[in-house]
Amino acid sequence: MSALRESLGFLTSRLRQVGIFVALILIVLLFQILTNGILLEPQNVTNLVVQNSYILILAIGMVMVIIAGHIDLSVGSIAGFIGAVAGVMMVHWGWAWWLAIPACLLVGALVGAWQGYWIAYVGIPAFIVTLAGMLIFRGLTLITLKNQQITPFPSELRALGGGFLPDISGGTSVLEWLTVILGVGATVALLIQALKERRIRKKFDLENEPMAWFATKTTFVALLMLIITFLLASYRGTPIVLIVLAVLVIVYTALMNNSVFGRHTYAIGGNLHAAELSGVKTKAVTFRLFVNMGVLAALAGLVFTARLNSAQPAGGTGFELDSIAAAFIGGAAVQGGIGTVAGAMIGGLIMGVLNNGMSILGLGTDYQQLIKGLVLLLAVGFDIFNKNRNGGGGSTIGKRFKFRTSPPATTESQAPAGTTDPSKDRPVPVSAAKPE
Repeated sequence: MSALRESLGFLTSRLRQVGIFVALILIVLLFQILTNGILLEPQNVTNLVVQNSYILILAIGMVMVIIAGHIDLSVGSIAGFIGAVAGVMMVHWGWAWWLAIPACLLVGALVGAWQGYWIAYVGIPAFIVTLAGMLIFRGLTLITLKNQQITPFPSELRALGGGFLPDISGGTSVLEWLTVILGVGATVALLIQALKERRIRKKFDLENEPMAWFATKTTFVALLMLIITFLLASYRGTPIVLIVLAVLVIVYTALMNNSVFGRHTYAIGGNLHAAELSGVKTKAVTFRLFVNMGVLAALAGLVFTARLNSAQPAGGTGFELDSIAAAFIGGAAVQGGIGTVAGAMIGGLIMGVLNNGMSILGLGTDYQQLIKGLVLLLAVGFDIFNKNRNGGGGSTIGKRFKFRTSPPATTESQAPAGTTDPSKDRPVPVSAAKPE
């Protein structure tokens, strides 16, 4: 009973992180029922991964930008522009795919550097710079394509957006065994890493999850990974873009959790002035964040173009909204300083399941936009509610509804800082506290 109480208390204190994971499960179960089981059919699960891969790639960079207290409205236009550049390089100029892909990523880095310079070193707010970038690169996309689509692309690039790892069984097995091996290996690695982290936290006497919750969560995640592995292996195996996405998640999770750059990013979003006083090179970190965002936007543009086998004038339209929504639904704070790559992935999957499920049900785009907007609003509202519940910034709601969010101020609490006589535990005149 005490273990259950401890676990419930821990879950209550981690309502933000646990809530989005529970929301994803409930949404999947809801659409699984409404679609009569179509949602979790192997082919549809594969389509779900492939169709949302570029949004998930953008969400990784977007959550980092939001953690630092900024926003990027230009990523959709950059993705469309890079798709156009790739079309010109590969189709019109005849460049090999292995040369064109790094060149496109370099162009994305230059675009990010352009925007990062105005934001970090000139001091123009990111909202204005990236809004201008959204218009600039949408215009450049139209100019590059001359309002016409470019197709077809080499098969090597198309494999990035819709290809699969080779079937080592030669198509003679019910399951694709390379996918099974990769899925089981990833599950074992996850279990080992979770146990290792728990052991380290215990060694240094840091706050740890209750054992009951840790065992339940780890077992559930492991089973979920094995189920996804089985579903993918039952169709055509592992999409190549899923491998790319998994590598990005691992690398960027390690970057944000274990590197100086990651700690500085959280510090800037948490309190910019304090970060500057602590010696953080805030301008350099901000500049690098937008260069990174440009590279990831370029990669997302390549994946999207490869999947469609076409560079289109309208490519990338609305991507910025989906990636921002994924970051916020995944637990990123509007004010910055809070968010995780894993949370952004969950938020992106929630958006993907909503899109896929509503399309299967035959809902029009009008209702889909309405529902996604409501989900985003509820997610941000839940974030604000959770912060107010924990006492951070709760004065606004408390005053509006006349709730008491803190104990009444006493004479001591009203005294200016540094004006309390420790020996008598009572306030002394301010003049007496000042140095002679």
